[in-house]
Amino acid sequence: MSIKNNRLTQTEYQENFTDIHPPFETPDAALVEANRCLFCYDPPCMKSCPTSINVPKFIKQIATENTKGSAHTIFSSNIMGAGCSKVCPVEKLCEGACVYNLMHETPIHIAKLQRYATEKAMKNNWQLFERKPSTGKRVAIVGAGPAGLSCAHTLSREGIDVTIYEKESKGGGLMTYGIAAYKVTPEFCEDEVNYITSIGGINIKYNQELGKNITVEELQRNYDAVYMAFGVGLARQLEIPGEHLQGVEDAIKFIYELRTNNHASVAVGDKVAVIGMGMTAIDAATQAKRLGASEVTLVYRRTQDEMPCTEHELNIAKLDGCKIIWLAAPKEVLGQDGKVTQLVCDVMHLGAPDASGRRSPIASGETFTLAVDMVIKAAGQMPFESMVNSYSFENSKGKLAVKGKSATSLKGVFAGGDCVNGGREVVDAVQAGKDGAAAIVKHLFGAEYILESELKPTFNN
Repeated sequence: MSIKNNRLTQTEYQENFTDIHPPFETPDAALVEANRCLFCYDPPCMKSCPTSINVPKFIKQIATENTKGSAHTIFSSNIMGAGCSKVCPVEKLCEGACVYNLMHETPIHIAKLQRYATEKAMKNNWQLFERKPSTGKRVAIVGAGPAGLSCAHTLSREGIDVTIYEKESKGGGLMTYGIAAYKVTPEFCEDEVNYITSIGGINIKYNQELGKNITVEELQRNYDAVYMAFGVGLARQLEIPGEHLQGVEDAIKFIYELRTNNHASVAVGDKVAVIGMGMTAIDAATQAKRLGASEVTLVYRRTQDEMPCTEHELNIAKLDGCKIIWLAAPKEVLGQDGKVTQLVCDVMHLGAPDASGRRSPIASGETFTLAVDMVIKAAGQMPFESMVNSYSFENSKGKLAVKGKSATSLKGVFAGGDCVNGGREVVDAVQAGKDGAAAIVKHLFGAEYILESELKPTFNN
């Protein structure tokens, strides 16, 4: 057993990391699917979307071959509607709420239709929004991820000049650096960022990290308002013996390496254990298998009923050949010559529910051992608590506290997305960005100010 790269041929890498959700092959296929929609009067699909996309409307527009109007409907609610069509857990959101489920029929392929309209808009560079004349107001945003980009686009539409400070060399945040490569490519993410900023009035300064290149005080002095959207990113440690042996990696780092390098250059073990059962754990496990690992085992301390990932995500891992061990928790990593050789796990059972409502895992006293050469930790992400405390933000263990939906304890500083909620879906971050923009314009222009995006749509093309 060993950790190495170049396990597969170039053709195999290409096949393994091709788009897992292919688009409609022809416009006619999209029209057929759109015409299945019942166009519900009180649509549950729209209610289940955190950004409240008018799903029946955009599908009706596709059905009447008004693709530009459809894209406008989607982007009016979610400027990252193209990316969300690829990464959203639609089985527990819009498609999971589709009334066809009640009739034991296949739900409308909402995400696929959303992708059809939005990708066409991006490909043809349709400019669907007109920026108001500059107001002279300037807003700084920390983080060019979904929350930051959503906030920036909404503010720019109002004629506010926005500067985004991003610590990485590319925008997109989690979309660019933290999601499985077969779901959304880095190239697509770059195209999406460029499309969003093409409205004008948005300047992204890359390689600018809060606390290193810029400070909150500087931003407060130089801008009329500040929006914090720096997310989370510190990997939660297992706190077990042997955790620092060679071959033990954070899932965040593992996925980041895969997103920023050629697939063949990313090293993976022969027998890999992944700790956790969230979306990041699934992404790490499936990608390890697709990189050429002969055996990948997901280890989770609870049962399938308590897992944070969706059934759909779990099935992807199963189809890729990943094994799952329920009711098991890592106890110790053993090694030889400084390298991982075994993972010792406690056999667990479930006790009373914890604060989250899930039953607490309790060690039974029994253990078992897995022979592995790589352990990937995907036990969750932690907020940047030290940095947050250095600026005297009101917070809860590093998660920024906000009043209303966005106002922090610092004057003129707002926040949203993962740095506030601790980590949710991309679509939740997009809505947080919209909420932040709404709070900022009311801060700048008064409580009676109405956002352009809040007005009744008049787009008829």
